[in-house]
Amino acid sequence: MAADVQSSGNYNVKETSTLGDIQIADEVIAIIAGLAATEVEGVAKMYGNIPNELVSRLGMKNLSKGVKVFVTPENVKVDLSLELKYGYSVMDVSKEVQEKVKQAIETMTGLEVSEIRVRIAGVAIDKEEKAKA
Repeated sequence: MAADVQSSGNYNVKETSTLGDIQIADEVIAIIAGLAATEVEGVAKMYGNIPNELVSRLGMKNLSKGVKVFVTPENVKVDLSLELKYGYSVMDVSKEVQEKVKQAIETMTGLEVSEIRVRIAGVAIDKEEKAKA
């Protein structure tokens, strides 16, 4: 499990069916959140901690980078750290990320999302913007 995934346990028991328990790993919720966030126009990438950055430089992909999830029996809380593309509105992109992440987690897992905190940790400047400066 990634170091930045935090919760009350490794798995959240969603439901018991006639065939057995259905469990969702916290890492899966973090991956769903990260993928949904990066689909929003204006998000350059997820912004992870140093160990995650080293993992990605070594060629291994960590799809939950920059995501912390807190799963309780009642709800899910998510913390996201993003790098924003230069020229995009911080407020507009952040609100769209919150909506998209909430919808993705609730649709795919059936869990209720009560809170999504977005932290803009950096701004990505593409080569064209650097040339203009």
